[in-house]
Amino acid sequence: MKRTGRFAIALTAAAVPVCALVAPPAATAAPPPPPGKETAAKNLEALTVAAEGSDSGYDRDKFPHWSTVSGSCNTREEVLKRDGEDVQTGSDCAAESGTWDSPYDGATWTQASDVDIDHMVALAEAWRSGASGWTTSEREKFANDLSSSQLWAVTDNVNQEKGDKDPAEWTPPLSSFHCTYALSWIDVKFRYKLTVDTAEKDALNRLLGTC
Repeated sequence: MKRTGRFAIALTAAAVPVCALVAPPAATAAPPPPPGKETAAKNLEALTVAAEGSDSGYDRDKFPHWSTVSGSCNTREEVLKRDGEDVQTGSDCAAESGTWDSPYDGATWTQASDVDIDHMVALAEAWRSGASGWTTSEREKFANDLSSSQLWAVTDNVNQEKGDKDPAEWTPPLSSFHCTYALSWIDVKFRYKLTVDTAEKDALNRLLGTC
């Protein structure tokens, strides 16, 4: 696995203009934006506060993913195309080249294999917050939701570090993303009528304070 931060690239590739390496990603290279701070605060207050449920019965296979979007393209491939720059795909829709900027840690990647598609609200977290009572079809919609800020292209090992933790247990290393992280988390939980526990709600209120 090879991490290529922008500044590291600039130092090792002096012949290439720095501006070409540090240009910000296109405005569309991200999930649909969540509501702003004021709406997020109201939505957070509207969420039911309850202790997290059990992992009993949980299985990732109960959240079918990645689903076919169109042709040979599945949800993962659609997110890689949406969130990357200059993404080139093969006839099977798999990303063969491109550049991806991970919002969680600020790292830049040039191989799709170094990028995970993270569920903002992890599948296991959703299960413990109400999704255990959903139908398989409802869980599939949640796991493949391209219409909200649920799916993000991020550094794979950072995603693995996050696991199924909520914001009381884990936040992205890049502090400048904490506001967006809270807005997105609240939006997903509100859309799907999932519960929050007390520590999670307190953490989200603190993160909203960074907005």
